[in-house]
Amino acid sequence: MMPQTAIIEICEKYKVYTEHYLNTAADKTIILVNGSLATTASFAQTVRYLQPRFNVVLYDQPYAGQSRLHNLHDQPIRKEDEAQILLALIEHFRVDHVLSFSWGGAATLLALAQRPRRIEKAVINSFSARINTPMRDYLERGLNHLQACDRLNIGHLINSTIGKHLPSLFKRFNHRHVSNLAEHEYRQMHFHVNEVLTQDTHCYVACADAIEIPLLFVNGEWDEYTSAEDARLFAKHAPQSRFHTIKNTGHFLDMEHSAAWNDAQHTLLGFLQPAPRVALPLDSGQRGIVSDRDYSCSAAQG
Repeated sequence: MMPQTAIIEICEKYKVYTEHYLNTAADKTIILVNGSLATTASFAQTVRYLQPRFNVVLYDQPYAGQSRLHNLHDQPIRKEDEAQILLALIEHFRVDHVLSFSWGGAATLLALAQRPRRIEKAVINSFSARINTPMRDYLERGLNHLQACDRLNIGHLINSTIGKHLPSLFKRFNHRHVSNLAEHEYRQMHFHVNEVLTQDTHCYVACADAIEIPLLFVNGEWDEYTSAEDARLFAKHAPQSRFHTIKNTGHFLDMEHSAAWNDAQHTLLGFLQPAPRVALPLDSGQRGIVSDRDYSCSAAQG
């Protein structure tokens, strides 16, 4: 099904391209938040299993994809701005759930810390609470390539680090996309990476302290950049946090192979749409016993 597309004006400042996949049988809406340098196209694999169950909203940041032609790019956008954009879209589309990928998790946690009244649950994919050594090395190398607007090496860096477990076709698509961005997008990413490297990432943990809804953190077993172990630092702070590790998978999760796609689908849908409580048959003289088949990540924690 083709989505309804629109340009949404936010805070009389930004114009954001959106895709709205409507499902007349669904009573819940989920919004997907991109990672760095990505557009709505990066969620193609995810939409395949979400659209039959939900209304799905995708969007491009003001500097990227089909939003960039509608905005001025005279100054970089902060993660706080991205959080406000997300909050505005949540209200506009009457969103119930949020799913973020990679550094989209930063804006998502900032937004959720403001406790938007509509949001019931959120899934944070490939995001961790600290900058570990592999991630710092990746970001510092990226900073140099972005500063020089070195398009080819930016694409090569992504495919040889966080994207190293992607299939070759996806790597070619990645390289073509990343090496053909507008110059302001490289400036935006340089600003973003520099911000990540120089600011204390404890702010994301502090955000988790303020979030009361259930959160599911999903990380790949082979992802050394946003590792499952680092993601678990949120456990002490988010009161309703759960964790799941997708086996034999790196940073890009459901894009890497079919088994990962199936695991990601099962995990996400089990969290957002748990199986109903089922009444067992009555034995003589006994009350009916209710079996809670709600999904729990505890058995699959990696």
